[in-house]
Amino acid sequence: MTRYILLGAMLLSLTACQKAEDPADASVNAEPAENATESDTALTMEEPMPEKRPHEMTLHGITRIDDYYWLRDDERSDPEVLAYLEAENAYFEEVMKPTGAMQETLYEEMVGRLDPDESSVPYEKDGWWYYNRYEPGKDYAIYARRKSSMEAAEEILVDGNQRAEGHDYYSLGNLEMSDDHRYAAIAEDTLSRRIHEIRILDTESGEFLPQVIGNANASLAWSADGQYLFYLDKHPETLLAYRVMRHKLGTDPAEDVLVYEEKDNRFYTGLGRSRSGEYIMLGHSETDTSEIQLLPADDPLGQFKPFLPRESGHEYSVDHANGRFFIRTNWEAENFRVMTATPETAGDKSGWKEFIPHRDDAMVRDLQAFDDWLVVGERKDGLRKVRVIALDGSVDRYLDADTESYVMWPGTNVSTDTHTIRYGYSSLVTPTQTWQIDLQTGETELLKAQRILGDFDSANYRTRRLTVTARDGTQVPVSMAFHKDTALDGSSPALVYSYGSYGSSTDPWFRNSVVSLLDRGFVYVIAHIRGGQELGRQWYEQSRLLNKKNTFTDFIDVTAALQKQGVIDPARTYAMGGSAGGLLMGAVVNMAPELYHGVIAAVPFVDVVTTMLDDSIPLTTGEWNEWGDPREKESFEYMLSYSPYDQVSEQDYPNLMVTTGLHDSQVQYFEPAKWVAKLREKRTDNNRLIMHTNMEAGHGGASGRYRAYLETAREFAFLVDLAGMEK
Repeated sequence: MTRYILLGAMLLSLTACQKAEDPADASVNAEPAENATESDTALTMEEPMPEKRPHEMTLHGITRIDDYYWLRDDERSDPEVLAYLEAENAYFEEVMKPTGAMQETLYEEMVGRLDPDESSVPYEKDGWWYYNRYEPGKDYAIYARRKSSMEAAEEILVDGNQRAEGHDYYSLGNLEMSDDHRYAAIAEDTLSRRIHEIRILDTESGEFLPQVIGNANASLAWSADGQYLFYLDKHPETLLAYRVMRHKLGTDPAEDVLVYEEKDNRFYTGLGRSRSGEYIMLGHSETDTSEIQLLPADDPLGQFKPFLPRESGHEYSVDHANGRFFIRTNWEAENFRVMTATPETAGDKSGWKEFIPHRDDAMVRDLQAFDDWLVVGERKDGLRKVRVIALDGSVDRYLDADTESYVMWPGTNVSTDTHTIRYGYSSLVTPTQTWQIDLQTGETELLKAQRILGDFDSANYRTRRLTVTARDGTQVPVSMAFHKDTALDGSSPALVYSYGSYGSSTDPWFRNSVVSLLDRGFVYVIAHIRGGQELGRQWYEQSRLLNKKNTFTDFIDVTAALQKQGVIDPARTYAMGGSAGGLLMGAVVNMAPELYHGVIAAVPFVDVVTTMLDDSIPLTTGEWNEWGDPREKESFEYMLSYSPYDQVSEQDYPNLMVTTGLHDSQVQYFEPAKWVAKLREKRTDNNRLIMHTNMEAGHGGASGRYRAYLETAREFAFLVDLAGMEK
């Protein structure tokens, strides 16, 4: 699990800063807001500034002084820390108050495009049709099913709206049906820390069993007989899922049996069933090493056995159908290849047979095995594509697309005994579509096209794909979306977005919210920078560990090129990224602040060295292969040279909006809090610098279909206001 970003948080209404005589506010020194811009002339609130309390850290002969280290409060209860965060929230609200009408307008536009009756495409399993749907005005999905056909009476399994009552945050992390379709196991998070409670619904009675399993990951797997549920217990400190537990239906969870414990805290663990249903699969992975363990689903009291024991540097994944394993592996294949094996040959690579060879120009991303077919998700030409292969060799082709920049992926396909499969399609200007193809005939059918209400018409928008030459000569792909009436002549404002870490690619998906920017003349730019895997595994390898700065310079070079080439307005160029993308933002504003008029950094990972030295913080040890281990001098010095918090200097910075969540388990709130405090101290500009902490939410911000758009509207109002647009 990496620092992925899910943008969205509730709009909190907070009062003004507490007065100095309040002891809880003793650490918040209120100073005049010298950073007021023309539009900020009505500000009456003073800018919060926490006091400096030097904390000395020495390693490798280098001493760092962290004046704001005291803002770390693992219990989230220190009155001084909370007072500072609330003072920042109040100041945030004051600065953003003039944009209130714009926020409301943007929010109404975004939610106005949502289909109030949006539902998923139903899928059939053993005569049951499963789907989820929304009701008008409600935030959470309703999970339901029908027997035999979609014309049958609806049976509601879980109503997320009811389950969310009384909670500031709610997320249904997983719903797994037993093989006999009687029991539904659900994993719920009401803390926004990805700590789930597991409950089991008896669909015959319509009641939840009294037993509740706490402190769990969302991964679940039933045994074939429906009598045992396997789940992952979380470490109380690191929050890593590290123990596989077996729960017998109807028994006290205190009696649950420990089946496996992961001793190496560099590895993340996941759990599920093979597509054939024959195996419970236990997966372990870190940056460049993985391992799969298997347990026959009909032998729940047995032991998990490695498919192939972990080997440093070997990444693989497995699917199973019709008695055969299909293996996605980087064994002698940087971009991965596909091998096959039988249960007898699985544990010895010498017995594997090559099915899809390695290629330099395409990377195998994922696969779905069927009895007679293999469906492969690939990255080719920087795009996600779907390849279908008949196991008898009669068919091998890519599914068609009609735009130059798009995303295509294998869909929900629950049965292996079929020749009809589903796949998804989207682009920056095409809402998500679900297609079905008969692999024997090639006939396709559009099952569902996402409805965008209001006056949205895809024909009014354009998308382009181009490349930019980075400073080292590397060709960096760029995707752009814009309204047909928007000129690409250097006069239009632009939002440049990316992520750039963990091999996670920033694909050109359709985003409802972005339409509001396009309609106001913005150009939306995705920089497909190194750090993702858009151009294969090497694209990622060129920007991790001691190559990490390539991520930042690629982003800067894309921005500078589009400005120099007269595509976007240099005076109204904005940037946005979250989580590890927030690290990108932090590095960019240190390295090239002059390129950006404004930047949004959401839940930003900015204190790289300190965090990577603290193995008590969730995710740290599992990420030394991403960033480096700062206990080693070379890695320490390199990380220090780009760590946004450490590299804050006395210079002008763009207008900055920073967001975080008090209960964030991925990027702890104190990283952005310290960063903002240091920026306030060091910057030489008069631009806006505001931070908002969601006091209830974690890494993903607010839950709920509608509430999540409140923060997006607020972020975009920040940009629209800076760009000088009134509508």
